[in-house]
Amino acid sequence: MKFYITSAIPYVNAKPHIGHAQEFIQADVIARFHRLAGDDVCYLTGSDENALKNVQAAQNSGVDIQTFVDTNAKLFQTLLEKLAISVDVFQKGSDREKHFLSSQKLWNLCRDHGDIYRKEYSGLYCVGCEVFYEKEELNKNGECFEHPGKQLEMVTETNYFFRLSHYQKQLINLINSDTVHIVPEFRKNETLSFLKQGLKDISISRTSKRAKDWGVPVPEDNSQRMYVWFDALNIYQSGIGFGWDEKAYEKWWPADVHIIGKGIIRFHAVYWLAFLLSARLAIPKQLFVHGYITVNGQKMSKTIGNVTDPVMLIDLYGVDPVRYYLLREIPSYQDGDYSEHRFKELYNADLANGLGNLVSRVAKLAERFGEFQITSFRPSWYKEVIEALNEFRFDQALSVIWIKIAALDRFINDEKPWTFDVASSEEKELLAAFLLHASTELVEIAYNLSPFLPETARNIRKQFTGSIKASNSLFPRIQ
Repeated sequence: MKFYITSAIPYVNAKPHIGHAQEFIQADVIARFHRLAGDDVCYLTGSDENALKNVQAAQNSGVDIQTFVDTNAKLFQTLLEKLAISVDVFQKGSDREKHFLSSQKLWNLCRDHGDIYRKEYSGLYCVGCEVFYEKEELNKNGECFEHPGKQLEMVTETNYFFRLSHYQKQLINLINSDTVHIVPEFRKNETLSFLKQGLKDISISRTSKRAKDWGVPVPEDNSQRMYVWFDALNIYQSGIGFGWDEKAYEKWWPADVHIIGKGIIRFHAVYWLAFLLSARLAIPKQLFVHGYITVNGQKMSKTIGNVTDPVMLIDLYGVDPVRYYLLREIPSYQDGDYSEHRFKELYNADLANGLGNLVSRVAKLAERFGEFQITSFRPSWYKEVIEALNEFRFDQALSVIWIKIAALDRFINDEKPWTFDVASSEEKELLAAFLLHASTELVEIAYNLSPFLPETARNIRKQFTGSIKASNSLFPRIQ
């Protein structure tokens, strides 16, 4: 069975932060889980390169736009590699051969079905969100809730508009019926509440002059460039063949799940679905919406100087400890906090003293026994882990695995196998039975851990294949 998963397409106006790492890891866990289940999986992400904020950031940096976005996109690709993310497609928004062609095809389909028209418009534009806002959608200071402290621009120009208002009832029905399943439930309710307020048509282009001639040209009108969300959302299709490899596109589309942050739910659950409905294309099956990461209780901000670099964390502590913290400590459905103090605390308690110490104990006992080996054992999934992952509850799934780790640790303490006399054939037999149980339990723990901590799981399986020997601790304690 095919399984197509995407994570959001980040802007590349700045280097990646820990929030990007969280989402990449979440998508990777689901992709790895489905691969282990035997599915044919494609995981796509990419770089949103046609936004005005990228143009402005490039100008401020004094380099041409293409060089700027290429440099920053590479930083995101490096992060994916550092995090051991099993990404299959990284689609760039400035790709003229595939993405431009694909986005123009989507435009033409929507236009041919009567949903694109041209008009003059004045509105308040948030460059941070790349969206026009109505005054009632802003805070008391007339600012966007996602970017407080930044004044919006009053923009007046002639643009192309999309008849979003035509799709209000259809979108309500699709989401209400779970035809498009939004997880968690309260995000579904938020979306329905937004839809029931009424939809207005939206601008889907900007002048080439304001865009500095950057972005996907509107078909048959080079004076306009596509509005960022119209082309950026289409990366989910352009990366798998839409408009250039129909066989690949038919294999993978529709997406089985889009993983996104809460700040862009409107664009995915409303705009994106409406574009696809207009084009008469299949719609994604599911959206998983996660919260944000704060740092020491504060929202990440370059002004405050608390933007946490995930690459630095990986270089300091290793990839799996970073994956573990972001999956276990950050609630799957809510906002969560990163602090270095809590990171070290969780590392020592769960990884060094917990899993790492357990693996060392069992391996040392097996080595003391002699040529002990596990034979003909096939690990399986814990039912609770499957249930948790089907609901994108990463923290809950890891909690289940750590309950198994604690239970095995208690079993060792209760059995006291270090007291067995290996010179006695009877006690050696008891020790062999104990080791068989403990070792197979560890291999099963490693199997269930493999989507979450792939390097650690691989090391455990390797250590417990063939003759078992003690080795250095998986997770040396942080002092």
